[in-house]
Amino acid sequence: MKLMRGLLDLVVLQFLRAQPMHGYQIITNLRKQFGVYFGPSTIYPLLSVLEENGYIKSRWDLENDRPRKVYGITPQGAELLNCTEDSLTHIYRKLAISANRIPSVGNGVSVEGIANGKKHMNGGHHGYISMPP
Repeated sequence: MKLMRGLLDLVVLQFLRAQPMHGYQIITNLRKQFGVYFGPSTIYPLLSVLEENGYIKSRWDLENDRPRKVYGITPQGAELLNCTEDSLTHIYRKLAISANRIPSVGNGVSVEGIANGKKHMNGGHHGYISMPP
């Protein structure tokens, strides 16, 4: 679960690097792009932690009918995202190279599937966040 939380942090930072968003936009983008639902009870505490750590900054948007808290990435958050993306790319390449040598890892997840950005379980394809080559 910790790995998933770390990935969620990164996805949220990526969304905010593209453009500032309010919490509901983040929730709907997660659902549209990855087919997963994380509700307000997950997203808003995560946004609070990211803000406490200095990775994002919020401001109130009072220009619409309903005031909304809009979040944007900080230079510190962008730096964290860049370093993490470099590390994930390195790990991905190592897995891709190893895929030819290791037939599979536990729990029915094939290394080949990971290298291709897919999760294979019992022959089916399930939601999985893929990393760029």
